[in-house]
Amino acid sequence: MSGIGMILLRFGELTLKGKNRNVFENRVMSHISETLAPYPRIKFTKAFGRCYLELNGEPYEDVAEKLKTVFGLVSFSPVRKAPLDLQAIREAALSEMRRLPQPPRTFKVSARRADKTFPYSSMELNHLIGGYLLKHTPGLKVDVHQPEVELHAEVRQEGAFVYCETIPGLGGYPRGSNGKAMLMLSGGIDSPVAGWLAMRKGLLLEAVHFHSFPYTSERAQQKVIDLTRKLAIYGGSIKLHMVPFTDIQVKLNEHKMKHLLITLMRRAMFAITEKLALKHDAGGIVTGESLGQVASQTLASLHVIGREVRLPVLRPLIAMDKSEIIKIAEKIDTYATSILPYEDCCTLFVPKSPSTKPNLRITETIERRLLWLPDMLNLAVERTETLTIGGNETDFRKNEQLF
Repeated sequence: MSGIGMILLRFGELTLKGKNRNVFENRVMSHISETLAPYPRIKFTKAFGRCYLELNGEPYEDVAEKLKTVFGLVSFSPVRKAPLDLQAIREAALSEMRRLPQPPRTFKVSARRADKTFPYSSMELNHLIGGYLLKHTPGLKVDVHQPEVELHAEVRQEGAFVYCETIPGLGGYPRGSNGKAMLMLSGGIDSPVAGWLAMRKGLLLEAVHFHSFPYTSERAQQKVIDLTRKLAIYGGSIKLHMVPFTDIQVKLNEHKMKHLLITLMRRAMFAITEKLALKHDAGGIVTGESLGQVASQTLASLHVIGREVRLPVLRPLIAMDKSEIIKIAEKIDTYATSILPYEDCCTLFVPKSPSTKPNLRITETIERRLLWLPDMLNLAVERTETLTIGGNETDFRKNEQLF
């Protein structure tokens, strides 16, 4: 597609936020501005509930792909701007129709006169523009019920805007508008999808990954880094906390009640994640848990494991089937990476018969007897390694002294 000089952006759901609307729109605009930083010639013009991008020669196709990764943007359209003159609007409409890859056989015009000082009503504009297109396009017919192309003409004080296409955006809430949470990122299919859905609701994420090196390989860690990078396409740069979990896992595995190993291990992970959340001012924990999927995701297990922390635990996938989760994973391009056959710590020391109905009282009693556990949880937090992934791809690894 060529000849596109301007894009119209729409913010939809944000307009329901009353006095906070400007705050939400500014967050979306900030995200868009950051996303489109590689295209410095673009000029932004903000209007009520929308924004116009003047491309000034920047490639439309590339910019459109970037816009599809921005939360809070409901849709956008390549538009042609015309002065507030009937003949100019007609000619812009004809140019827009001729720009389409395939000449349509049927069409209709949907005009909207937001500027009431313009001398023609919306209905009159439908006829005046439609008649002009019919006169100059051989074989074209009007179909007001199922047209191949619907040509929109919006007349506003700043000019008339003509367009034929509306490309859906991601919708949702702008980045960070609903606070920050820690995503427990395992490297499997589910947790990246949960993270993406959480970001779609306006959560700023930091990811937490538990590794059991040398039982798990560096390739497994790289897999998680790659998944974080894919999420960062949508959320900007993301901090990834790599937690050494080997010592805790080995000690827990020495306990004689093997059927509770998964429960104890998950509670330890939650405890560490909460400590990291408090350190980094995060107000919740996001997991990829789906009800009934594995032993640690039965209702009883979710209750016992979730009682370990006081922060709210958000489970975006809780009622989804695996096929639904995979469909989203494919859409956001994490699936192929998630299924790479590298082991993770959750696959180590798995008991033959893990408990699906753990008892909270018994579990807490066992933990009180593990006198070494509190110190080892703190030590794991201290030894956590933090990377920043995405953004300007200035990935760097640094040890953070948390206490």
